[in-house]
Amino acid sequence: MIEAHNLVKAYRGRTVLQGVSLAAREGEFVGILGPNGSGKSTLLRLLSGFEAPDAGTIRLGGRPLASWTRRELARAVAVLQQETIPSVGFPVRDIVEMGRFPYQSWLGHDPEGEAVVGRIMEKLDLAPLADVPLGLLSGGERQRVALAKTMAQQPALLMLDEPTTFLDIGYQVQMMDYVRAWRDEEGLTVLAVLHDLNLAAQYCDRLLVMKEGRLVAEGTPQEVLTPQRIAEVYGTEPLVIPHPATGVPQILLQPALPRGGAGSTIGT
Repeated sequence: MIEAHNLVKAYRGRTVLQGVSLAAREGEFVGILGPNGSGKSTLLRLLSGFEAPDAGTIRLGGRPLASWTRRELARAVAVLQQETIPSVGFPVRDIVEMGRFPYQSWLGHDPEGEAVVGRIMEKLDLAPLADVPLGLLSGGERQRVALAKTMAQQPALLMLDEPTTFLDIGYQVQMMDYVRAWRDEEGLTVLAVLHDLNLAAQYCDRLLVMKEGRLVAEGTPQEVLTPQRIAEVYGTEPLVIPHPATGVPQILLQPALPRGGAGSTIGT
């Protein structure tokens, strides 16, 4: 579906990506992990065509990414960022319809648009909110609207940049469930930058781990999420146990100080 070889990117003389190579197959759910500043979001910007690499190649569907027109790319790739929708008071349906822009004629005609938008809003339980201004929605509802807007693009490849940031745990699970169901139904390929290692283990088929602009590990959650690897990348060694229901690794953090240790003297 998409592959990249030896990507390099620098800003103002500072290299933020160094020789990164990867591939994601059709229908695969791939998580991109790593500490802050490791180059995850920069990698997504290159893969989505928002920016060009300083060196290296990217191919989408067997074609060089640079050969795709903006309209072609908008029909093939959708990107869900932390702030994907405007903060002004558009009603929900209008925002979802913005995702149909790549399919509209120069006169604004889109024969399939109304049916596509209606179906997506039903799927994400947004139909009752169709006329509600965005500013009246909760954070979880806003993120659902953002996902609906990207779904309206009907992409083959979905890129997510920290889609669960600032969401309560219930909305985090809901968001990831929606994305995985969409993948399963449509054969969508998903590339997701994630901070929560436990969510990544639950939902991703394969994980890529970055540190200081380099890809340092790749594999299934069981192969990647080991105490040693997490310590090397994040600087803290957790306990890793199998999830009692699914068997995927789950991470338990260990405090640096025992309960009642040196921190208990604060404020005395």
